[in-house]
Amino acid sequence: MPQCRLQSEETSERMALRRSSSMNTQLVNAIHLQEVELGETSTDPSNNTPAEAGQAAEAPEVREPRCFTVEEAVESIDFGRFHIMLFVIMGSANIVEAMEIMLLAVVSPEIRCEWRLEDWQVALVSTMVFLGFMVCGVLSGYIADRYGRWKVVFGGFVWASYFSLLTSFAPSYGWFIFLRCMVGCGVAATSQGFVLKTEFIPAKYRASLLPLASIFWMLGSMLIIILGMTVVPTMGWRWMIRFSIIPSLILIGLFLLIPESARFQVSAGNIKGAMSTLQWIATMNGATLPEGELREPAVTERGHASTLIGPAFRRTSLLLWYTWFVASFSYYGSVLSGSELLEKNLLCVTDADQEHQIKHDQEEALCFCIPFNMADYQTLLISALGEVALIPLNICLLNVFGRKPSMCILLLLCAVFFMLVNICTTMFGFTILLFLLRSVVAMNFNVVYIYTAEVYPTSVRSIGMGFCTSFSRIGGMIAPFIAQVLMSKSVILALSPFAVVCVICAVGVALLPIETRGRALQYTRHNKTSSYESPTLSF
Repeated sequence: MPQCRLQSEETSERMALRRSSSMNTQLVNAIHLQEVELGETSTDPSNNTPAEAGQAAEAPEVREPRCFTVEEAVESIDFGRFHIMLFVIMGSANIVEAMEIMLLAVVSPEIRCEWRLEDWQVALVSTMVFLGFMVCGVLSGYIADRYGRWKVVFGGFVWASYFSLLTSFAPSYGWFIFLRCMVGCGVAATSQGFVLKTEFIPAKYRASLLPLASIFWMLGSMLIIILGMTVVPTMGWRWMIRFSIIPSLILIGLFLLIPESARFQVSAGNIKGAMSTLQWIATMNGATLPEGELREPAVTERGHASTLIGPAFRRTSLLLWYTWFVASFSYYGSVLSGSELLEKNLLCVTDADQEHQIKHDQEEALCFCIPFNMADYQTLLISALGEVALIPLNICLLNVFGRKPSMCILLLLCAVFFMLVNICTTMFGFTILLFLLRSVVAMNFNVVYIYTAEVYPTSVRSIGMGFCTSFSRIGGMIAPFIAQVLMSKSVILALSPFAVVCVICAVGVALLPIETRGRALQYTRHNKTSSYESPTLSF
């Protein structure tokens, strides 16, 4: 196969020449002139034999063909109409995920009364969802790296919608938790959509666009709360679940407009398919691809978990797994804690209304519950708004300080606000504290997502994300037993673990070896090295 020069290599060489000193430039020019004079002498027909002259006349001029990588193509296409469509459709996937997860906070008081559940049984519902998420997180990542991101995400939409609908017909508590576990499997697959989206976005836009996906998560959270306000009091929680799958059905149709990741196609050796995808995106954006041919070697070792704990990624993976555990543990801890404090009236507030003077006492009645009233739903809505209210601050942190410092700052703020929720205040004060707590835990989750997608190469990006999300679901499995069971015993004891793990995680994040701000997505890893620079390819 003929040699070809990457566009990035030519650019690097030109920049190096510009930075050379004038003395070196003069020396190079002198050498070049000498070579030209010698060349003229050697190519003078009068100095050559007839055979040499004939060979010189017949020898064609050889020029190196030019080629480009997917990374260079993505940067050349830049941001346009395709990325707007990608952002809206893939961002809307967060609406579905948020509705399925936040549904647990809204439906808990209802199933507690219908099936006369104890605290640990209510907590087990959330745990089963995250169990399905954990098991299928690694599996979906492996399949996505082996067979494509698109197939996994599309299958996840269909799977989650089907089992969510079946949940609304659950005849018993046992069936309910089993079906919610199946829903968790589908949601785990749809989370691979973040990888698909990241692999199409140019590097300079990732820090701004990816945090904006919180808007869609917030919309999903608000939508399920609004359904709880309007549907549950009149039609019951089963109809609320049936209405909640409508966005999933719409997205199944819209997702057909999204192509497979060009980065995955190249890693699988499908150069023709990747070129077709990139050309379609360039046409849609009104841009052009770089000159030359798309050339990158196929990756034979795709989706191998051993890569994640190899020399190049061992420390990064171990620290990221704990970081994801804490991100999920703190996020769902904030969501379920707020819901539990409102449902059981465990708040230390100075202006509690008469209805919420009733205290939770499981021993005096087989079934106790105070269904959410309108004020409770309003508090949940306001706290959900906190997940997007500080997005400008999130973007500023990412662009100014980078990924690692942003995570450290946000984790420490999480610890502070978890402890502040313990203080006695008014209902308005509690709402503000819950709003700020939800803001910082959501911002931290955003940064963790972005960093993970950027630090792993294409060959293991999906399985790397899959392992991370699986560890995060361990945090999601434990959080309900802290926020919903221990909360009944002591508010301070229930909230302290969330603060402690956040502080420890901030230290761990500081030890991460790589800062990914402004860094191109990596295609593959170097063997036996921890270097993350793009490898030089030649063909």
